[in-house]
Amino acid sequence: MQLPERDGDGYLADMSEWTPEIGRFMAEKDGVVLDDEKWGHIVKAREYFEEFSVVPPIRKFAKYVGEDQKNMFKVWMTGPMKPITKYGGLPKPTGCV
Repeated sequence: MQLPERDGDGYLADMSEWTPEIGRFMAEKDGVVLDDEKWGHIVKAREYFEEFSVVPPIRKFAKYVGEDQKNMFKVWMTGPMKPITKYGGLPKPTGCV
């Protein structure tokens, strides 16, 4: 599979080129395993973005998905919004991620 153009941080240059297959392939190329829980976060972030046209901060997103934000940090082993948005084909988060 050929990846669409990405910026220096690994985000898609054109969000419209995202597909679930591209998101999974991007993660694979970056050495990130997307299990069902992580993929669920990605799907929910895309839903949130479609509804509100913005990437939420982690506090708001954790509340939106009904999870403890500390658990989300454990699941992702990093600030969760960066990989969630990157592999979800969404814009880079701003603020507290």
